[in-house]
Amino acid sequence: MEDLRFYHTLPIQLRFNDFDKFGHVNNTVYFMYYDLGKAEYFSTVYPLLDLEKNGVVVVNIEANFLSQIKASSNVAVETAVVEIGNKSMTLVQRVIDTDSKEVKCICKSILVAFDLEKHDSKEIPEDWKEAICAFERRDLRKKK
Repeated sequence: MEDLRFYHTLPIQLRFNDFDKFGHVNNTVYFMYYDLGKAEYFSTVYPLLDLEKNGVVVVNIEANFLSQIKASSNVAVETAVVEIGNKSMTLVQRVIDTDSKEVKCICKSILVAFDLEKHDSKEIPEDWKEAICAFERRDLRKKK
């Protein structure tokens, strides 16, 4: 994972309610940061995505919390797609301290393309795949 390049970064504004009684960002809040990063990533990479009909849903998510985020921290979410299959893709995200570049948390998600009208999974359209591969500067399609 060390050699992974992140071409998408979203600065995060820390809010008063992000912090718990221990004075650090609560673990559950990181997932809101990751959601913001995902939404911004897809609107940047594929702005033609019609979210009234199509979308992606998270079917698996895992996070490793490495270091605390304190109120004085400046953080951002970095997002990258690392693999694309027929109906699913693997997304890696991490929250970093923008001053020290320290990784605070790393997250891996499996997303499935979803038809919101039919309420069912669907194949990832070829134009989505092409847009993501172009943004990530490499072919991410699973080899058969």
